[in-house]
Amino acid sequence: MDKLVNYAVSDAVAVIALNRPDNMNAFTAGLRADLAQALSDVANDSSVRVVVLTGEGRCFSAGADLNESLGTRPVSEQLREEYRPVFTAIAELPVPVIAAIPGSAAGIGMSLALHCDLVIMAEDAFLLSPFATISLVPDGGLNWTLVRHLGYKRAFQLSVEAERIDAARCVQLGLVNRTAPAGELQSTALEWARDLSQRAPLALAATKKVMRFAMDNDWDSSYDLEAQLQGSLVGTDDNNEGIAAFLQKRKPEFRGKE
Repeated sequence: MDKLVNYAVSDAVAVIALNRPDNMNAFTAGLRADLAQALSDVANDSSVRVVVLTGEGRCFSAGADLNESLGTRPVSEQLREEYRPVFTAIAELPVPVIAAIPGSAAGIGMSLALHCDLVIMAEDAFLLSPFATISLVPDGGLNWTLVRHLGYKRAFQLSVEAERIDAARCVQLGLVNRTAPAGELQSTALEWARDLSQRAPLALAATKKVMRFAMDNDWDSSYDLEAQLQGSLVGTDDNNEGIAAFLQKRKPEFRGKE
């Protein structure tokens, strides 16, 4: 039986790929559990500096597998106990997570992709929040994400009208960072990940922590956390290496050690 999630690490980059291509990587209980395990593996592997999260086949994920979802435990329990740990793990990982979207990301697949730290889409890909077409509310935190990225009116319209948002417009709206030709999506995402893996890992982790905190908190508390993290970084081996490399006009070699 094929694995529901493919996981591999090379050159400090972990690639996690949803692997139900014949079902458009739609989520089942097994896929949710295996994705949570893969993210746990990342958290326990100090060699990983960047994660690329993608889908095998022609799309990222079509969302929940309705054939299974409607016949198992209550959806509210699935969202709280099976999906939420996945979203929490992505937010709490001390490394950047790049979503690479081939084809489409729909439903909670869209929620998952936009929850990542960075997003790259194939030029022919699109995002879709189709919940209203089957009389459901956007889930997987998508209401929070869209309102914060787009404002209430635009987020509401895109959701209730179930509009396909093409890759170019996703960049224009600030939902994703960049696009790539469909045939170059994975190689471009990996190149991006390898570039980030060469940057100061302690600084990336701290910046991710404080910026995610700032999304939900006021200026004063964000300033305090920023000052605290800066104090913890000054004088570390990587900080000293970065300064030395700058003065010597050479490329720094960061080791991720305090």
